[in-house]
Amino acid sequence: MLILQESCADQTASFVIYAPVDIVAMNVVLNGGDPDYVALLPSGFAVLPDGTGAHVGGMEEAAGGSLLTVAFQILVDSVPTAKLSLGSVATVNNLIACTVERIKASLSCESA
Repeated sequence: MLILQESCADQTASFVIYAPVDIVAMNVVLNGGDPDYVALLPSGFAVLPDGTGAHVGGMEEAAGGSLLTVAFQILVDSVPTAKLSLGSVATVNNLIACTVERIKASLSCESA
């Protein structure tokens, strides 16, 4: 499994977008194969300022907080009409919670 990743950061936001890709499928594409057969389910997150910074004399004094948006695309079942199991829902909830906590922890380390 490979991870394709793109990231970008500027004054307005920081983004990280990534997608797991099957190594065999990627090698087929790199050797001239049809890329339409590569499953690509991008996920990612964005960190944006929440606009609560204090302004003193036209200058921003405090950094304020951040707004975090997280998005996942996960293939749980290949049948579109399949019902989600409680186990799948719990796994996805745990993935989201753990990801958000890790992002928060890494942002806390950067500001310290």
